[in-house]
Amino acid sequence: MKWVRDGTGRFAQRPHFETDELDAECEQLVTESLKKRHGGVRFPISNDDLQTLVEQHAADLDLFADLSDRGNDVEGVTVFTRDGPPQVLIAKHLSEQPWSHHRLRTTLTHELGHAHFHNLLYQVTEQPALFSFDVSTLPQPECHRDHMHMLSTVDWMEWQAGYVCGAILIPRSHALELVRRVRDSNGWGFTPDEGSAPGQALITAVADGFDTSREASKVRLIQLGYVIRG
Repeated sequence: MKWVRDGTGRFAQRPHFETDELDAECEQLVTESLKKRHGGVRFPISNDDLQTLVEQHAADLDLFADLSDRGNDVEGVTVFTRDGPPQVLIAKHLSEQPWSHHRLRTTLTHELGHAHFHNLLYQVTEQPALFSFDVSTLPQPECHRDHMHMLSTVDWMEWQAGYVCGAILIPRSHALELVRRVRDSNGWGFTPDEGSAPGQALITAVADGFDTSREASKVRLIQLGYVIRG
């Protein structure tokens, strides 16, 4: 990780992570948490394990928050403070509606990305030189439904949290293991296009193997270079 100028103006500097760094850090987080709780690592990671992982990096996790005042499409918010871990708020309908199962999982991991990788920015007493404004004036990251699976965004903070979402739910080494297994069983020696039959088969296998939506699986496979973006 290195510090670079923050073009958004929120901070004087902001952290820049290579994707390899994000993948390694996220896989370590998942592995250590699962081994501590269960003595081993198995996927898909359960919702209970995801909640525990978020709680390890947050002062409080509210799974039944009323976020309606922030807009109908806001499903998660990370509320930072100047003196400790942030509070993570998840829109209540994600926990109450069974059909929101995958959105709950991606929202939890998206907010975990903010809590783990961005909390340092809000600890004014530790990093005073990084701030252009008082922490109380800084906007709190909001997770919008339509932005969850974007491959690119002008907001570095949302891009990092979005990448972490996929890296937690579908860790790179485990994704590679599954992709190799599917490729070997079908005799594929190429990287398929996302819209092709082999590409769709890989997306389905990852979605089933890691309990994610097909859209989240597709984005993760494209990020890792296992499927070509159409």
